[in-house]
Amino acid sequence: MIDIKALRKEPEKFKELLSRRDRAYADMVDELLAVDSERRKLITEAEELKARRNKLSREIGKLFKDGKREEALNLKAEVESISERLVEIEKELSEVEKKFENLILSIPNPPHPSVPVGEDEEDNVVIRYWGEKPKFDFEPAPHWEIAERLNLLDFKRATKLAGSRFVLYKKWGAKLERALINFMLDLHTTEHGYEEIIPPLLVNRKTMTGTGQLPKFEEDLYKIEGEDLYLIPTAEVPLTNIHAGEILPEAELPKYYTAYTPCFRKEAGAHGRDVRGIMRLHQFNKVELVKIVHPENSYEELERLVREAEKVLQLLGLHYRVVELCTGDLGFSAAKTYDIEVWIPSQNRYREISSCSNCEDFQSRRMKLRFRDREGKTRYPHTLNGSGLAVGRTVIAILEQYQQEDGSVKVPEVLEPYLKVRHLRS
Repeated sequence: MIDIKALRKEPEKFKELLSRRDRAYADMVDELLAVDSERRKLITEAEELKARRNKLSREIGKLFKDGKREEALNLKAEVESISERLVEIEKELSEVEKKFENLILSIPNPPHPSVPVGEDEEDNVVIRYWGEKPKFDFEPAPHWEIAERLNLLDFKRATKLAGSRFVLYKKWGAKLERALINFMLDLHTTEHGYEEIIPPLLVNRKTMTGTGQLPKFEEDLYKIEGEDLYLIPTAEVPLTNIHAGEILPEAELPKYYTAYTPCFRKEAGAHGRDVRGIMRLHQFNKVELVKIVHPENSYEELERLVREAEKVLQLLGLHYRVVELCTGDLGFSAAKTYDIEVWIPSQNRYREISSCSNCEDFQSRRMKLRFRDREGKTRYPHTLNGSGLAVGRTVIAILEQYQQEDGSVKVPEVLEPYLKVRHLRS
């Protein structure tokens, strides 16, 4: 949530930054400021009327005591009129507050000034590459063909059980998925300093709103009918909200949390995209990284977060690149984002496997998460999140980059202690 006080002081700055995302957001800022002005006028009027009523009430008592009944009754009529107006203001203010809340929750995070301006993913900027593209003496197969040949995945039975965009992992496929989850968690907890959490997979509307999934992305979420519960689209939601509504001592910052969870998304806007394989599913596994940090250190922490996610791919020996997202491709809650894109040989292109973002104080304001600094002042920390990594997409990259001419898949050396084999075979 944007800082309304800062917006009032520098509206043009906010409008300019938000227009880098989409010009329509500048109009939303004007609308928000108009509603905010109306809201403040009503609040001021109500406060003045209450003060007047209290003053008159004291005078009425004194007049009655002094035997000035007629004057007292006149003032009493004025008090009744004030009370009637206050009831009207309360109704008006309730409607204005709803408009205000809806608007302020619907405006995205202004991008950091350093974010490149662009319209979509075509305008993202490549920062660096790691490793080399694998070379094959044969035509590389797509991951779903490899998986079916090695009996790792079963799409038909998953469709029977749940419908399209679901998968059933089996045998070495299930073991590979589990090995990757354990490997990622071990790395982040032992080398990168994260505390492992097993969070609820169901959270309430307030929690979803805190990280920005609601109200904007409701159509992408799975809601439990008749209950205030949603299946999480990412562990970012429960992890970032762990301290919602709390005031932390400054000495407790930074906080680093990691979790493996299944993630659930309707993929409402993905019709016709990645219909084969496991690139885009309604249920998928992910290891998430979340940081709650001091505002002065958040951009250093973002660079470190990217390096921590990259380390997973480096140890697995998977070729990838890092790109900085442009303003038009930036997520709703993010001020700045780097995507890590792994090479997929069968598609001859790079695909996102991790998205690492600094949300600054946008989320902490929404969830009322604060810290008390050394001077005793309460401030909003910055929150960061990133995939460390998307497990299914890591499986895709391993199957495709490590596929062998004899049909087997070489196991990355770092996974051998988890799988106890060097090759996956049928």
